[in-house]
Amino acid sequence: MLRDPRLAEAVAGLGRELVKGEIRRAQDSARAGALPAEEIIDAVVDALPTAPVTLTPVLNASGVLLHTNLGRAPLSDAAVRALAEAAGTNDVELDLDTGRRGRRGRGALDALRAAVASAGDVHVVNNGAAALALVATALGGPGRTIVIARGEMVEIGDGFRLPELLESTGTRLREVGTTNRVNAGDYARAIDDTTAFVLKVHPSNFVVSGFTSTVHPAELRDLGVPLVVDIGSGLLAPHPALPDEPDMTSTLAAGADLVTASGDKLLGGPQAGVLAGDADLVHRLRRHPLARALRVDKLTLAALEATLRGPRPPVVAGLEADPAALWVRAERLAGRLREAGLDAQAVRSVAAVGGGGAPGVDLPSAAVSLPERFADSLRAGRPAVLGRVTDGRCLLDLRALPGGDDDELGRLVLRAGALA
Repeated sequence: MLRDPRLAEAVAGLGRELVKGEIRRAQDSARAGALPAEEIIDAVVDALPTAPVTLTPVLNASGVLLHTNLGRAPLSDAAVRALAEAAGTNDVELDLDTGRRGRRGRGALDALRAAVASAGDVHVVNNGAAALALVATALGGPGRTIVIARGEMVEIGDGFRLPELLESTGTRLREVGTTNRVNAGDYARAIDDTTAFVLKVHPSNFVVSGFTSTVHPAELRDLGVPLVVDIGSGLLAPHPALPDEPDMTSTLAAGADLVTASGDKLLGGPQAGVLAGDADLVHRLRRHPLARALRVDKLTLAALEATLRGPRPPVVAGLEADPAALWVRAERLAGRLREAGLDAQAVRSVAAVGGGGAPGVDLPSAAVSLPERFADSLRAGRPAVLGRVTDGRCLLDLRALPGGDDDELGRLVLRAGALA
């Protein structure tokens, strides 16, 4: 079987052992009577992945733009091309003019400076949590304290708690205010000669409403210690669709000395932690020994630079999608599926930003409604399709799905319908 031309080609691209494993599975299926022997090769070809990895491609029809379980922000085509170029040897840390060592990731850092022009300097680490850990380690440490509002000591998912991260650096936390209310005086009274910095954390994955009060960064700018603000979702500048979401440019203008954020959320790039602010503080972070352990590789630098310099990434396209255009797409796709005999309808839907950004913001959308049984069969396909089940129907929301994927989505639904 390995001499079959189709499988010989697969061996060259995927490796002999992977292809042999699929052959054995198909043979076992044939021996059990579930697969005709003459279809073994076809079954193997259909089952083989496009690359020798266990990750399964998924079409995101969940209506969540930044789905944490799907890897958050999908990269733009420009960023994907940048990854391919960066995969080989390149000048990531070489000055080609002099032949000597160059500054690592200078292109990505220059692009980030241009995107956040008000920052004195910028730095990139491997994720948002690493950015905060570096700040707490470099500016804090044993005997030092961080002043933080009690209502901003958040858990961000999978049991990960921000206070535990900060305390792991040896720095103590000094909580101020109550769960629902804090004022500028609470911060001022907590500052003493042990204070490393004041930290504000945007509660980016929940909303506390009712009898509440928070303090704007502008009210904390003159307390005599650095003001660090974690905006979380990585918005670099204000966006009209998210008027209440903090952004890096505005937060720096309000008086923050350092701002931290994630690169794989609303920024729309690869997983990274982005820092911007006072040049002396950024230099201090960059030269701290921990910065070496948290640095990003050439692939992340390339993808981040392409995201910042290139066309708008898919997450921004989804955020800015026209609901009327989404409805046209849903009707067209549902009509095609009905012609094939499936119970499919276009319905109005509500999408969300997700991924720790813009909690409580509803995004009007459109979806294709199918019988609930399609949810399981679509997830079992390759590529898989992730929808959501609402009121006994499987909804395939189009807000997070590029229009160019509609034909593929239709093909996968028809295949799932044939197997159901």
